Amino acid sequence: MKIVIGNDHAAVDMKNEIKAYLEEQGHEVVNFGTDTNDSVNYPEYGEKVGVAVANGEFDCGILICGTGVGISIAANKVNGVRAAVCSEPTTARLVKEHNNANIIAFGARIVGMETAKAIVDAYLGATFMGGRHQERIDMFSDIENRQK
Repeated sequence: MKIVIGNDHAAVDMKNEIKAYLEEQGHEVVNFGTDTNDSVNYPEYGEKVGVAVANGEFDCGILICGTGVGISIAANKVNGVRAAVCSEPTTARLVKEHNNANIIAFGARIVGMETAKAIVDAYLGATFMGGRHQERIDMFSDIENRQK
């Protein structure tokens, strides 16, 4: 799987470990995040990852900031993005199964490393269920189209 990962200054260490973890599993992971602890503006990274995923350059994306919230809000401003903040594996599985989320986000100040890995595993191991859930995904697209 081809995955893009982005982060701000609060999540450099977690990003690096998650990236290595995914690469050990055979995934191709491209880093769009910062590699320093110097303060940066997380919306820039959320947008970069969002655009790349929405354009189909990657199968999915992972965003990490202090809480996962700010960076996911930025990504969700990109048409075609369905980014969801996950603080535990069940939500990560369900956002894929029900919402066909194409980006997950979590907070380096909120979850520990093992929980972050479990979130990633649950998300990547899940499959969109389609069916009645597709109607809701279509409704998301309708909302986006009304904003143009």
